Amino acid sequence: MPNNKKVVESHGCIVCGKLYNLLVIYSPDGKLVDCAVTSMGGHRLSDMQKPLVACDRHTEAEIEAALARHKLALAKDEDREED
Repeated sequence: MPNNKKVVESHGCIVCGKLYNLLVIYSPDGKLVDCAVTSMGGHRLSDMQKPLVACDRHTEAEIEAALARHKLALAKDEDREED
């Protein structure tokens, strides 16, 4: 693991867009290994394909709805790339 790359990145809350700092660890081939929210008031989401964060104040229902929209947008982007 000594070849992993540690980076501090800013990511917006998946629900409202509020910015949080994350410490993100990538493997040498660019895959996400782990991440932690270093700003107060936010927490990481369990999607381990990319770093995602949400405010602590949002309900589970709000976060689930935002994740569903996020996954739908990713699927549409993949479809466009295939065309």
